[in-house]
Amino acid sequence: MERPVREGTQAALIVACPAWQSLKDAVESIGSWQSEDGAISFEEERGPTLEQARDAVTRVVGSIRRLSPLLPHDADYHLALIRDLTRWADNGFGKPDFLDSLLAFAPAEQRIDGLRHLVVFPMHTQNGNPHCNLEAVAFRVVWPEWIADLERTTYGNPLYLGIEFEGFTSGYDTHAAVLFPETVAVRENPGRFTWGAIFCDREAARLRTVTNAAVTATRLELPGAALSLLADPERMKEAFVLWDLIHDRTHSLGDLPFDPFMIKQRQPYWMYGIEELRCDLTAFQAGQDLIDDHVPQGRDVQYAILFDRLFRFPITGDRVRNYDGLGGQLLFAALHRAGAIRWSDNTLAVDWAATAEAVARLRTEIEDLYRLGIDRPKVVHWLKSHAFVSSYLSPHPASAWADGANTLDFTLPPRKLVDSALPDEFPLSMFYEALAKKLRHVIEATRGITTYEETRTAA
Repeated sequence: MERPVREGTQAALIVACPAWQSLKDAVESIGSWQSEDGAISFEEERGPTLEQARDAVTRVVGSIRRLSPLLPHDADYHLALIRDLTRWADNGFGKPDFLDSLLAFAPAEQRIDGLRHLVVFPMHTQNGNPHCNLEAVAFRVVWPEWIADLERTTYGNPLYLGIEFEGFTSGYDTHAAVLFPETVAVRENPGRFTWGAIFCDREAARLRTVTNAAVTATRLELPGAALSLLADPERMKEAFVLWDLIHDRTHSLGDLPFDPFMIKQRQPYWMYGIEELRCDLTAFQAGQDLIDDHVPQGRDVQYAILFDRLFRFPITGDRVRNYDGLGGQLLFAALHRAGAIRWSDNTLAVDWAATAEAVARLRTEIEDLYRLGIDRPKVVHWLKSHAFVSSYLSPHPASAWADGANTLDFTLPPRKLVDSALPDEFPLSMFYEALAKKLRHVIEATRGITTYEETRTAA
């Protein structure tokens, strides 16, 4: 899928080039043959022959060779990529290993607004996709000067960059909106990655689509600044770049976290929900700081956080360990209890001034929970965190964690106690059950969306 090509840009030389279509076709063929771990089996009756697989890799390599001169800053990566592809084919298409090319790709070293890249990797795309497939993505960097200034002076995060789609294979014709090196198939963990990227155009497009539908469904009256943000895709994209810039760095800041994304920590899923919400509430406060410093984008970040967390997150995806959805539910409940949100007569009303105060209180509660957790054993911290969430959201009636002191078997190791959590430990409230019926089809329609497809998708 590609967005419209603009004359005179590198995009016209990449996604409009016949080599791009040839690359996509070959990558899609290889992806359709791969098993869950990324290997290709030649024993299945309907599978490819070894010659067919090698021919597809030859076409991928040939397309990369034709496109690479258009992107001289990616030359070293493309050479390493060709070596990885060739080695994979020569070794019989076992579990892929693209560590060498992954290490050669360093987009955060040149965060130049509009700079283009072409990547091909075997990867697990976002949203819990268990399958490792070869994917190709053409994208450009979104890094306006005002973002660069804030990153240099206030919100240092040298590994992060915002990007937007220009073309992609089917693994990204989904809800996936990140490009993370952790998802690439490699022989060993290199220990430290040098970049992480989010597709701000997809984030912005689906937020605008879902929020506009939610505003209609709930009859919510928005202030003029929020309306103008929802009407401006470029402004919303940049709001997401700033939001994720601050959110991403927050994972490494504060009293308790050790692993920036908690990837190596096997914990009950509500712990991930609290952590993601903590980072968003920190970004919300940073938005207020920017407003106080007369940076207008601070208000945009606050609106984006509220709209995405309150409207899209709780009812996106299934309910199995949906930690982002849990964070949205928790935020709504805290605002509702504080009187910042009212749901009456089938109409949603927001007291914007009270919202800022309630967000600050919730953030303080989470920070206190983390600070006290330093002095607690792991399982005790998990129990206290469950109790914290339960103070706002009703746990499932069958929850073993709701009365953990009497129902959990503490002779089991912590990893076994994690398994005692229900798939949907904190079910949706009646408000969200009703909202889901009105918005789920809208959310599903945003699959594969980019900024330039909003009109088509919404229709």
